[in-house]
Amino acid sequence: MNQIDYTVSGNLALITMKNPPVNGLGYELRRSICDGMQKAIADPTIKAIVLTGGGRAFSGGADIREFNTPKAIAEPTLLSVIRLIESSPKPVIAAVHSVAMGGGLELAMGCHYRVASPGAQIALPEVKLGVLPGAGGTQRLPRLVGLEMGLNMIVSGQTVLSEKLAATKLFDQIVEGDLITSAKAFARRVVDEGKGLPRVRDIRIEHPDAQALLQFARNTVGAVARNFPAPMKCVEAVAAAVSKPFDEAMRFERALFLDLVQTPESKALRHAFFGERAASKIPDVPEGTPLREIRSAAVIGAGTMGGGIAMNFANAGIPVMVLEAKPEALEKGISTIRANYENTAKKGRMSADELATRMGLISQTLNYADIAAADIVIEAVFEDMAVKEQVFHKLDQVMKPGAILATNTSTLDVDRIAAFTNRPQDVIGTHFFSPANVMKLLEVVRGEKTGKDVLATTMQLAKRLRKTGVVSGVCDGFIGNRMIEQYIRQAGFMLEEGALPQQVDRAIEKFGFAMGPFRMSDLAGNDVGWYIRKRRYQEKPDMKYPRIADRICELGRFGQKTGAGFYRYEAGRRDALPDPVVEQLIVDHRASLGLKPRKLSDDEIVHRLVFSLVNEGARILEEGIALRASDIDMVYLTGYGFPVHRGGPMLYADLYGLYNVSVRMAEFARNPHGDSEFWTPAPLLAKLIEAGKGFNG
Repeated sequence: MNQIDYTVSGNLALITMKNPPVNGLGYELRRSICDGMQKAIADPTIKAIVLTGGGRAFSGGADIREFNTPKAIAEPTLLSVIRLIESSPKPVIAAVHSVAMGGGLELAMGCHYRVASPGAQIALPEVKLGVLPGAGGTQRLPRLVGLEMGLNMIVSGQTVLSEKLAATKLFDQIVEGDLITSAKAFARRVVDEGKGLPRVRDIRIEHPDAQALLQFARNTVGAVARNFPAPMKCVEAVAAAVSKPFDEAMRFERALFLDLVQTPESKALRHAFFGERAASKIPDVPEGTPLREIRSAAVIGAGTMGGGIAMNFANAGIPVMVLEAKPEALEKGISTIRANYENTAKKGRMSADELATRMGLISQTLNYADIAAADIVIEAVFEDMAVKEQVFHKLDQVMKPGAILATNTSTLDVDRIAAFTNRPQDVIGTHFFSPANVMKLLEVVRGEKTGKDVLATTMQLAKRLRKTGVVSGVCDGFIGNRMIEQYIRQAGFMLEEGALPQQVDRAIEKFGFAMGPFRMSDLAGNDVGWYIRKRRYQEKPDMKYPRIADRICELGRFGQKTGAGFYRYEAGRRDALPDPVVEQLIVDHRASLGLKPRKLSDDEIVHRLVFSLVNEGARILEEGIALRASDIDMVYLTGYGFPVHRGGPMLYADLYGLYNVSVRMAEFARNPHGDSEFWTPAPLLAKLIEAGKGFNG
């Protein structure tokens, strides 16, 4: 399939890449570029070649649709394409616009000359996928923009606008107006003036103290990227550009690239990259599903969650009205929102004008009639079904036809909530995570009668709010909280068996979690979990629960907000300090159970916690609550602080080996105190082991 337009303008050939949406450098496009190049080289009337991209980009780099397929490495590879361009007997001019990233930038740097439109996004972002540029990026960019800037761009993966690079050798000209007209004019001057065939490989890297800069980079990167090998390998590849002949350094770069591709960290980052894109795809909801227009919003409740949700809408430029039952609660909520914005402004991340604009988008009311015209309303009141029932009866009465009625419930039955209305097709769950204005995850809970257009609109809204939307079916706790309940149970059992909160938290944080289970509970509020457990004791009386958390709550130790929980907290600080009161409570509770404490290893702590997530995740997958294993991983990467370099619980299990997971689970089942029945492998897990497969294929 030909993926270029080849046109002739006098003595110039124009090759325009055509692989929407961003001219990903897949096999067909690479082959087409080579065919176009050969055609231009063979034509004696052609004196120069202009290479550009059609549509929205010069080129966004590798075609992600070919990742992990034979086409990704089929010849001509990108290295071969660049080699052909670089060795062309006729000058090749890259006309860069909009986006030149990754392999797209490497392609442009392989040309003899480059002209660009202002505002083009320039980057080598491969480090964000746990690899490094593999087609000469680490060798050519430092030659063109200087060692320090090149090193910074490669190690960080940051995007730089083309005009910021105007003073470097990367672009021979930044052109206003029509890019192709200017590129053709530039190409004719190259021919007329006999400018020749300059190659980036022949440029010497000049720096007054390159080795000192490189050592500084090693020290800095080593301190901040210890869980990720790619940034340090980027430094070494750039160092090779300084010290080795070009071809030798290119081989070194390629060897590093191939090594990094096989690392679990790179697999985890690539998994997250694709998982985020897959999460937006819903098999029975076509991409062209008509969306409902969201021009205004309302939030019921001005507490911590309601205020954070309102800030999301204001941040996205969507007017939002906050409703509360009592004037003092409303005033407190709006004051908290303003204080949050003012703190952001004090840190220099928001101007006074931006603060005023966002506060101007947030209005307030005590009257349901005032929110009637909103396109979406999100309920964020107390997590109690009776309270939700009152709110949704009222919303059903006042909201305009076609408005989306959303609940921010974290565990309750969305279908029951929808049944409180006469329009269940308009009801959906939107489970934000605290703090709602910061956390990236949005669990979108699809009820039995939720309309497809409502689901599609809510997923699109998640993108507008800069959230990662993940679809969940209806069950108690949905994806994230249903799994975390098992994680918290195992953490509690381990306290009863011999561990202390600080040992459990330290072990899982060393594994990479942002926060251990007991610090997390103190932050969220121990009373929240206590309320849910009380409901569990009524609904599932046979379920085995550790009771230390209940004893903590009975003392009024609800966490940071009360200054005491599993830890104690000093005024004005959030440091979790071990508390002898808690340690004695644990000792007394063990004695009441007749349990003799034993020593738990960090390895047991970590894998009991992580594999409890995995086993419950397998059940969730089999029940269809989650659409795919990567959706579960996205929930945990973006909402629960699971270490990114491990890719989420389901990918971690795949890399650990599902058979090996089952062996560890059998070990945990032999512990009579840790709920041995729970450790029976979920049916899906057993099936995958039998078939020799993983959760992710």
